[in-house]
Amino acid sequence: MSVEVEVVRNVTADLVEAFDRLLPQLSRNAAPLDADALARLIEWDGNHLLAARVDRRILGVLTLVMFPIPTGLRAWIEDVVVDEAGRGQGIGAALTTEAIRLAQVAGARTVDLTSRPSRQAANRLYERLGFQLRDSKVYRYAP
Repeated sequence: MSVEVEVVRNVTADLVEAFDRLLPQLSRNAAPLDADALARLIEWDGNHLLAARVDRRILGVLTLVMFPIPTGLRAWIEDVVVDEAGRGQGIGAALTTEAIRLAQVAGARTVDLTSRPSRQAANRLYERLGFQLRDSKVYRYAP
């Protein structure tokens, strides 16, 4: 099995189908994304949507966000999801490795991500790829 990771540049029917299948596996509360919403995501400055294909079928996605702040260019990995049918096959590692590579090429000082403690396999993957747990609190404002 070969995993091919690409930066998504255009909305295609298979991308819309993949998000219809993958987004509910990521979040029970996320609204479905139609072609227009996916186009806005892809076109947003700083966003890099990565898709992992196995036998030409999209089995995983990751969003890499890069942004400049006074202390330098930062990168953040968000919304990583691998299809249940493809887990354990290196898809998450391929997506994350490519995101790290893209961030480094762009000159990002760091690459951050968050992961719930219950996602044990994902946490093991991130640690294996060199991410270190930080002593930090994540705050969220949701009016």
